[in-house]
Amino acid sequence: MSPELILVIILAVVFDFLNGVHDSSNIVATMIASRAFTPRAALALTATAEFSGPFLFGVTVATTIGDEIAQANVLNLDVIVACLFGAIMWNLLTWFLGIPSSSSHALIGGMVGAVVTGAGFGALKLHGLQKVLIALIASPLIGFAVGFMITRLIYFLARNATPDVNRFFKKGQFVTALGMAFSHGTNDAQKTMGIITLSLVIGGYLTEFRVPFWVIGISAGAIALGTALGGWRLIRTLGGKFFKIRPVHSFSTQLSSGIVILTASVFGLPVSTSQVVSSAIIGVGSSERFGKVRWSVAQEIVTAWFITIPASALVSAFIYWLITIMR
Repeated sequence: MSPELILVIILAVVFDFLNGVHDSSNIVATMIASRAFTPRAALALTATAEFSGPFLFGVTVATTIGDEIAQANVLNLDVIVACLFGAIMWNLLTWFLGIPSSSSHALIGGMVGAVVTGAGFGALKLHGLQKVLIALIASPLIGFAVGFMITRLIYFLARNATPDVNRFFKKGQFVTALGMAFSHGTNDAQKTMGIITLSLVIGGYLTEFRVPFWVIGISAGAIALGTALGGWRLIRTLGGKFFKIRPVHSFSTQLSSGIVILTASVFGLPVSTSQVVSSAIIGVGSSERFGKVRWSVAQEIVTAWFITIPASALVSAFIYWLITIMR
């Protein structure tokens, strides 16, 4: 491998690790806030499931990211370096500010900005890009709707239950949390797999887009390690600022998010875990009453969602320009 290809792989692993810290904290937020798990137990459980997920559910999302957005034959590795730098810088900024923005949006924005700057609009595969953007936009709306409906269904089924039902919702989170962690590891780790495999094709290491087993391994390991270290500022944002989280809210959020993310993964659709979980939390709270949710916090997060793609695209475009003038 060339030194530049090795640099790309290192940057991709760093992005994947930050994705684990930045996005995976969304998974443990509600289970910690509902006191179903201690923070250490929640992070350990989630990290283990995150590592296992990519090995169990294929590489359809990786194929979408690496083979359906840009034409590899007109790209160079500088484009991928700029893409990853842009996404990483945006993630670090939002992490520092405690904003649960989307790593997925940052990666897509970085990719578009770098590809257009380095190879022009013609290098984009518009059909694939449209597919990705629709998935990213629709997934939070679906997350809200599924969270709302599942919570209503749970309340209907438990309408005659005694307060002891809370024990079920606490213990049941072992299953729902595992499911959500599996789904997140499957979807988000595959984005890194797609970028690394695309780089291997551009660099001539592979003749066709085919995800090697070692790429799956390092991508799964990096996101699991990021999860294990946790993103405590974001845990506080998602776990307590929307409304007071009880076991039933946590159970419903995890079940709703897991269903949406895993379904998207099966169809090869990259989605933002932070968006799906945040919108599911809002949907769950709104199912009781709309005034229960602190909408000002939700508004801040939605604002961050809208600026992430253009901001990371501009950063990546600027970085590509710097790389070209330095050569």
